[in-house]
Amino acid sequence: MALIDIKDVYKIYQMGSTQINALDGLNCKIEKGEYVALMGPSGSGKSTLMNVIGCLDSPTSGEYLLNDKNVSGMSDDELAAVRNIEIGFVFQSFNLLPRTSALENVALPLVYAGVPKSKRLERAQNALEKVRLGDRGDHKPNELSGGQRQRVAIARALVNNPSIVLADEPTGNLDTKSSLEIMAIFQEIHNDGNTVVMVTHEEDIAAYAKRTIRMRDGKLENQFIEQSSN
Repeated sequence: MALIDIKDVYKIYQMGSTQINALDGLNCKIEKGEYVALMGPSGSGKSTLMNVIGCLDSPTSGEYLLNDKNVSGMSDDELAAVRNIEIGFVFQSFNLLPRTSALENVALPLVYAGVPKSKRLERAQNALEKVRLGDRGDHKPNELSGGQRQRVAIARALVNNPSIVLADEPTGNLDTKSSLEIMAIFQEIHNDGNTVVMVTHEEDIAAYAKRTIRMRDGKLENQFIEQSSN
């Protein structure tokens, strides 16, 4: 059973009199424990696919099974509950609360999950230590470098022990040194058995993944296994 199973999915947007098929009868499977890069030119549908996989958006038609649950017809509240349990998000722009400490930023998903405060802070501290920021918990985002902020965002994505870590251009705002540090952390996350799906337009970043899915015009262009030494 695939962790992510997308069956004949369409996502259609109406722009005035124009109909745009952002996803055009797409079929895709991602197994538990895979490390997948999602690539394609602007307008290829990769961000739409990421939003569907992350339960941020629902397909117009077709089926999406996540962990053997059909999430394609769920209500917004049901999707929010699935997101909080199953999915950890890492964004290009970090999306951290500026006036809140790194520890509290990491603990935030556990607030929505109803975890008691003492447990929240303990789990958030453990997640920060995983990304080698255990001594930075009391720092606010503006007191951290870009690479450190992204590591805080990764810790926040991991704190709920999600089925999938979704990363959208995770090195897009970082210099080369910080990018290499972030990709080393993603490699460790994958080695720990997590499923990682990453959108990127950079071939050298995609090379860290074990499989690349390329999209064009809302369809899969090709898929191949990366012969990577990373």
